[in-house]
Amino acid sequence: MIDELGQFALVLGFYLSLAQVALSFAGRARRDTILAGAGEGAALGAFACMALAFAALIHAFVVSDFSVMNVAANSHTEKPMLYKVAGAWGSHEGSILLWCVALTGYGAAVALSRGLPFGLKALTVAVQGCLGSLFVGYMLFASNPLARIAIPPVEGRSLNPLLQDPALAAHPPFLYAGYVGFSVVFSLAAAALIEGRVDAAWARWVRPWALAAWSLLTVGITLGSFWAYYELGWGGWWFWDPVENASFMPWLLGTALLHSAIVTEKRGGFPAWTAFLGMGCFTLSMLGAFLVRSGVLTSVHAFAVDPKRGILLLGILAMAAGAGFALFAWRAPRLKDPTTFAPISRESALFVNNIILSAVTVTVLLGTLYPLLKEAVTGEAVSVGPPFFNLTFVPLMVAAFVILPAGPLLAWKRGDAMAAIQRLIPAALIAIAAGVLALALVSPRKALASCGVGIGAWLIAGALDEVADRVRLGRAPLAEVGRRASGLPRGAWGMTLAHIGLGVFVMGAAFETAWKVEAAEVRPIGGVVALGDFRLTLQDVGPAPGPNYDAEHARIRVEGPGGALACLAEPERRTYDSGGQTTSEVAICARGADDIYVVLGDRRVGPGGTPQWLIRAYWNPWARFLFLGPILMALGGALSLSDRRLRFGVARRKAATAPSGLAPEPAE
Repeated sequence: MIDELGQFALVLGFYLSLAQVALSFAGRARRDTILAGAGEGAALGAFACMALAFAALIHAFVVSDFSVMNVAANSHTEKPMLYKVAGAWGSHEGSILLWCVALTGYGAAVALSRGLPFGLKALTVAVQGCLGSLFVGYMLFASNPLARIAIPPVEGRSLNPLLQDPALAAHPPFLYAGYVGFSVVFSLAAAALIEGRVDAAWARWVRPWALAAWSLLTVGITLGSFWAYYELGWGGWWFWDPVENASFMPWLLGTALLHSAIVTEKRGGFPAWTAFLGMGCFTLSMLGAFLVRSGVLTSVHAFAVDPKRGILLLGILAMAAGAGFALFAWRAPRLKDPTTFAPISRESALFVNNIILSAVTVTVLLGTLYPLLKEAVTGEAVSVGPPFFNLTFVPLMVAAFVILPAGPLLAWKRGDAMAAIQRLIPAALIAIAAGVLALALVSPRKALASCGVGIGAWLIAGALDEVADRVRLGRAPLAEVGRRASGLPRGAWGMTLAHIGLGVFVMGAAFETAWKVEAAEVRPIGGVVALGDFRLTLQDVGPAPGPNYDAEHARIRVEGPGGALACLAEPERRTYDSGGQTTSEVAICARGADDIYVVLGDRRVGPGGTPQWLIRAYWNPWARFLFLGPILMALGGALSLSDRRLRFGVARRKAATAPSGLAPEPAE
């Protein structure tokens, strides 16, 4: 009964999404608030239906209803409850339903928002409904998560064991909330282009939605990277895999969007840039959905193997992105930038930032798509891996990092380069000192990695330097400094925290990548593996049955310099009852910011029949910074989002420049 209710909700949600489109467009065309309000009601109804259908799917997983095809293919009665629930979005069909829940949820949030001009809001709700109709229709007719089986099996096939992990259970909801959050920016951009008013007031509405999506996407990417780090057992945290790139590209373009929207809001400049980036962010999100779910990639994330569904996803991407960019091409000649600024100014710094981040995004896009396109055209399989990205991505980002601290210190329209340089002298000295210390104290000496440490320190010190300049630290009495600090808006503190987080990540990435130590040895009980200054002794290996698996559980004593006990590592090698798949459970010993990372490999037979095991170990210095940095960045985004200036009084503020098209209408 609950499954049928969910099916009914899916169908009703699809028709409500269509009604949302028709009523909202009609309301805008006739300037009829009743019709537009009905469109908003349809948006709320569509979200309620998707939420109900999602609850029905979760219920089917929880009670192990194997008459639902999705449950039979991705669940098992012996699976822990957390992973039964997570199985609802661990499959292709379930993940598309989660996408639709997020998409209609954002549409409902726009419908409930206040302060948007009538025409802009009606068109935004309409465009959001168009996107909802496309994806809900795709799910309903080609990827139904509640489809039934005529003869249900006695037991299900279970979820991929690699996906049975707490971090990965939380990863898709955050990732989709970020991905789909950019749909609102897409809808706002399309609505503004139709209205012909890409101006400062519009940019003020774009910023909070973009900031929320960017922050959630940051958390989602970090959770995915952390899962890959400790679950896959390969000792790394990023491999430039196409699935990783699929989420990274909208994040990069979203970062450019956030900076571009500031110029549009503060100065009325870059209207075309901001609109284009708004379109591009969600387009890349849809591209990521196509790459991961079309079957063109081989990955634990690539659920779909039906090429028909891949073609349908590609069609949705072509329709939505094609319509959006066609609209942009139609309106672009009218998006005149009324601002003028000197080569040395805050606008120039943000313009260079846009250029670099856009170029970096294109680089990642080419590196991701080239192997797929070449194989499709010639049948030849090629790979584009870390060497390509290290040679193309890294230099561009280094240039952006060098420029970044100077931007906030420059004035709008015309800046003083020498004054900014003087203010950044302390940050430069700290960065140079950090690089020199790394080169002098860390063995073996690596100049490029030491420069990376210096760049990370430059970003952190530059962010703090900018705050010190704003509160006049060292140039005013402490009471005045405290008053200024307490008066700084949350948005300023959020930006500072995000830039500090970026610096922390850069330092961690440079240090961990350059100075990590690896060891892999086959050892019996009592055998020792040398890992730099550490000694790992295999003390014991025994059985450790789990709820739906059997495991070999190892106890490995890790000793530091001088023989002192550093930690007791307990890695496992698990074999799951359903399917017989084997996975490795990594043991990670935290030593300050460093990790000692231990993996138990397969069992082997040594001389005289003595059992031995492959032990793989890594010393990952400053690995904690790799995940602390993005967390600080996401917290910075959340802190900025809490700034009242981003949430209230939008309708009361007049645009900084005249609108480029239709005359503004009164707010609601």
